[in-house]
Amino acid sequence: MKILLLILGMALVTYLPRLLPAIFLDRFQFPAWFQTWLKSIPYAALGALIFPGVLLVDKEQPLIGLLGGAAALGLSLLNLHITLVMAGSICTVLLFQYFFV
Repeated sequence: MKILLLILGMALVTYLPRLLPAIFLDRFQFPAWFQTWLKSIPYAALGALIFPGVLLVDKEQPLIGLLGGAAALGLSLLNLHITLVMAGSICTVLLFQYFFV
């Protein structure tokens, strides 16, 4: 019984911070600059999650990971499908690891 109450309590604690903004924030009109700022949060969070991994592709040569990240950036700027962007960056890293390590 204790475990069930613990699980329900944890579910409530994680659900409320997601539910309350969804209920109350639609009643407010934010300025345009603030809405623009809010729209950039997912990109900033994604960058914060991805960039450390880019540097840790090869601990001895972090430049290889940066080159793979640059390849992904370049391919994404060409508006290619995400699968092609990922495949291109993986191939870039593998080629540099194979030929330069």
